[in-house]
Amino acid sequence: MLNTPAPTTLDAFDFYRLDDQLTDKQRALRNRVRDWVQTVVLPNINPYWEKAEFPRELAMRLLELPIMGGPLATHGCAGLDFIEIGLVTYELAKGDGSIGTFFGVHSGLAMGSIGTFGSEEQKDRWLAPMARLEKIGAFGLTEPEVGSNAVGIKTTARKDGDGYILNGAKRWIGNAEIADLLIIWARDEEGKFGGYVIEDPRNTEGVTMTNIGGKVGKRAVWNADIHLENVRVPIANKLPGVTSFKSLALVLGVGRYGVSWEAAGIAAAAFEFALDYAKKREQFGKPIASFQLIQHKLVEMATEVTLMQNLCMQLGRLLSNFQMSEGMVSMAKYNNARKARYVTQLAREIMDGNGILIENHVARLWTDAEVVYTYEGTNEVNLLIVGRELTGIQAIV
Repeated sequence: MLNTPAPTTLDAFDFYRLDDQLTDKQRALRNRVRDWVQTVVLPNINPYWEKAEFPRELAMRLLELPIMGGPLATHGCAGLDFIEIGLVTYELAKGDGSIGTFFGVHSGLAMGSIGTFGSEEQKDRWLAPMARLEKIGAFGLTEPEVGSNAVGIKTTARKDGDGYILNGAKRWIGNAEIADLLIIWARDEEGKFGGYVIEDPRNTEGVTMTNIGGKVGKRAVWNADIHLENVRVPIANKLPGVTSFKSLALVLGVGRYGVSWEAAGIAAAAFEFALDYAKKREQFGKPIASFQLIQHKLVEMATEVTLMQNLCMQLGRLLSNFQMSEGMVSMAKYNNARKARYVTQLAREIMDGNGILIENHVARLWTDAEVVYTYEGTNEVNLLIVGRELTGIQAIV
C-alpha cells in the first residue's frame, strides 16, 4: 500500500519528498532562508511594491544570511554549492521577486563576474566590501536595441592613454541607480568583448541613469536606462579574464539556472497561498477546496510545481558535476517560466476577487511571473536553444 504524503504546510510543499535528498547543511541553509523570508520579507514587502520603492532596509538585512557571493569562497563570500544556490533563490522568490532580483544581480551577476573574470587585485579591492553590502553591484549588458541577441551589443570601449572611453546605452539594468560598481559590457576597437567596471557611477561624468517607471511586476527593484557619453574608465578597471562573449556565457548560464529555481519558487508560493485559501474560504456552506473544479486547479498547480522542483534539482546535480549544457539550462528556464505564469494564474482564479489584492501576495507573485517569463533570455529564444541542441540546426536567425 502506498504511503499517503504528509499534509502540506503553507511554506513547505514537497510532494515528492525532495527534502530527503538534501544534505544536513543544505537543509539547514534552506530553512534559515525560509524563516528569514517569513519573518522579514512577507510582513513588510507589500508597501514597497505598491509604491515602487526599493526596500533598502529589507535588502540590507540579507546580511543576516550566509549567502552573499554564492559559489565564491574567498574574500568573505559564502562558498555555496549549486544546490544551495538554487534553494536560496527558490526561497527568496517565494517571498518576493524584487528582493530576489536585487540579490541575484548583486551577488550572482556582478560579484560572479568579478570573481570569475577579475584580477587578484580587483577581487581584493571589490569582493569583500560587496560581500558586506558596503558596495552594491550592477550588471549592464542589455541595450535598448539589443536584448536576446546579447552578442550584438553596440556599446563601445575605445583605448585612450591610461584608460578606456565608453559610449553607448544600456536598458533594464537592475540595481543601477543604487550601484557603487557598475559593470558595463562593451566591444573595443577590434570588436573584442569586454567588461569595464565604473566605480561610483552616479557621480561619474558622462553617466546618465533614469529609472524605468510604470512596471507591473517586480516593482520594488529599480531598473534603469543608462546613457554613456565619453565615460572614462581606468585600465585597472577592465576585467582581464574575459576573452570573448563565450566567457560571459558561463556567468549567464549560472544566472539562467537561478532563474529556473526562481520561477519554481514563485509558482510554489502561489500554490501554497491558494491551497491554504481554498481550505479556509467557505461558499455554499463548505470550504471551496471540497469542490471538484477547485481540486482540479489545485492538482494542476501541485503537479506543475512538483515537476519544476524536480527539474531544478536534477539540473543542480548536473551543474555540480560540470555536465550542464546550454540546452539543458534553457529547457529548465523555458519550462519553469511558462509554468509559473500558469500556476500563478490558477492561484489568482482560486482566490477570486481577493486574488487581485496584494495583501494576499498572489497578485504580486502573478505579475512577477510575467517578468521572469522574459528575462534571462525570452522563452522563445530559450526554446530555440533547446531546439538547436536537439537537432544541430540553428533556427534563431
